[in-house]
Amino acid sequence: MKKLILGLAIVASTFAFAQKKDAKDVNAQVEATNKAAMDAYNAKNYAVAAPKFLELYNLLKTNGQDDKTYMYYSGLSYALANNLDESIKIYTDLINSGYTGVQTTYTAKDNKTGQVANYDKATWELLKKTSSKDYSDFKTEQTKSVEPDLYETLSTLLLNAKKNDEALAIIEKGLAKYPNNAKLKEYQGSALYASGKTDQFMTNLKDQLAKNPNDAVNWYNLGVLQSKNPATVNDAIASFTKALELNPKMSNAHQNLVYTVIGDDAKAVEEINGLRKANPDKATELIEARKERFNKALPYAEKWYQAEPNNIDAVSVLKDIYAMLRNQAKVAELKAKEAALQAAAPATK
Repeated sequence: MKKLILGLAIVASTFAFAQKKDAKDVNAQVEATNKAAMDAYNAKNYAVAAPKFLELYNLLKTNGQDDKTYMYYSGLSYALANNLDESIKIYTDLINSGYTGVQTTYTAKDNKTGQVANYDKATWELLKKTSSKDYSDFKTEQTKSVEPDLYETLSTLLLNAKKNDEALAIIEKGLAKYPNNAKLKEYQGSALYASGKTDQFMTNLKDQLAKNPNDAVNWYNLGVLQSKNPATVNDAIASFTKALELNPKMSNAHQNLVYTVIGDDAKAVEEINGLRKANPDKATELIEARKERFNKALPYAEKWYQAEPNNIDAVSVLKDIYAMLRNQAKVAELKAKEAALQAAAPATK
């Protein structure tokens, strides 16, 4: 989720309330509400900021200024406060309204002072038409659309709320507008998988990969599905490998590839321990098979470590593999690296 990046300082001239008898009272209320919202947001008191931003939006709307930017800030604050119901409602309303967050700024240079200033559209156009000698460098600039963020955030909120079918509907709507959005593709997989629609997801992924075989995220998601079925483990390894060819630093693909090769190690150890006395020969056979799997996983873990030498998960996984293979020198080296990374990591409460 994106944090607010605008100052949000309210300027009285922004609001066209001059013809209202209570203009001063309204402007004072607007400024007070804006200050309360921003103070709470900057203090990370999102539960307080959210309704204040919504109050500000409704206050402006009542007085003729339907600026959904403040509704957006309210939805964002509710999301940061982990209030799923309220944030879902607001983000849904924003998407349905067609809100994009795109704003146009109008600037011109005062030739007498050399200063560049912002103007409202009407004033800017008037200056451009009537004050050609006094003003110059008339420019307009548009801010970036937040619509992709709306779809991404709402999808996440719905998935967190276990509303998988609703999430799928939003994701598909978002992908229709932004077909190359990697996050929405990833969320689509999560939603289909959580809904138990793995066959549909598998078909969807294969269709997408037929159209675009260079999509690392789709290769990764396909690998995840294939890794769940013992009959398609080799296919999963191939899919993860393809994802990493396209994106060598995809941590999840590295990790899943390593563990797919190793298999269910806890189950394997349990089976070995159960056979040590009853059937030691069989236990030895399983031990050798386990060692072979770890040997096979080693180069994949090494590649992960090479790609991300400061990723503590990559270090820990490689250390554990070397421990299984009884390479104590490597274990000691990686244990020291792991300790250094842990010491450098910020303390968590």
